[in-house]
Amino acid sequence: MDITLARTFLEIVSSHSFVHAAERLNVTQTAVSARVKALEDLLGRKLFVRNRAGATLTPAGELFIRHALALVQVWERARQQVAIPPGRRALVGVGCETSLWDPLLIDWLLWMRKGAPDLALRTSVGAADDLVEEVANGTLDIAVVYAPRQRPGLRIELLIEEKLVLVSTDAEEKTVQPGSYVYVDWGREFAAQHSLAFPELSSAPVSASLGPLGLGYLLAAGGAGYFRQNVVRPHLEAGRLHRVPGAPEFLYPAYAVYADNADGTVLKPSLLGLRHAAVAERPAV
Repeated sequence: MDITLARTFLEIVSSHSFVHAAERLNVTQTAVSARVKALEDLLGRKLFVRNRAGATLTPAGELFIRHALALVQVWERARQQVAIPPGRRALVGVGCETSLWDPLLIDWLLWMRKGAPDLALRTSVGAADDLVEEVANGTLDIAVVYAPRQRPGLRIELLIEEKLVLVSTDAEEKTVQPGSYVYVDWGREFAAQHSLAFPELSSAPVSASLGPLGLGYLLAAGGAGYFRQNVVRPHLEAGRLHRVPGAPEFLYPAYAVYADNADGTVLKPSLLGLRHAAVAERPAV
């Protein structure tokens, strides 16, 4: 079967729409419909019911999801293995969410160099949904993200029990001033907890969608904001930043996402390396 058909099927499942699937695949809606028709003809079953709300799966479509995932993953794995550099037995790809990769991904690369020297390594940094999508379609082995959505055929494992802490460039600051506060968008759960704890900071003059961006601005311009505990630790130790006493902490755990049918000989050492890197990130007690 043409792998393109399985990819198109999974894209519709993900977006719940033929139109959105066509946009993501950069093809026409007519092409998407033709692919679905070809796939349904091959299987002898109708896979989608189209309505004004989009596209919903039939019982046959629900059953085909895991098979489509397996087809795409096997193909991508085969394609990548053909390109393995000499002297390596396999290739492993790991991606990290943008606000999470430093220093986790660097520590992982260093550990893998000694712990699994027979593996070729490929790393990437991106948005959580994009990374999880790559795991689902087989182009990535492991995605490390903060709030992954559960998807068929994927496993989610807690990797880091991270915290967000309130820091300031002013060592004497006891109460955060709205005019100097930098708000970082750490997701919907953080936003809800933050608004309850700090209703007066709901309209910060400066906001950032990425932690590194917000932290860079804070260090340069001064002020206060919430950041990952492990990232600000060296700045706290150097006296560039200071914890705001009595401020609440917010849990922000990170997870490793990988396929149910992943190759264990590649997955096990890679996860072991990530666990070692995660431990290295934790502050000394």
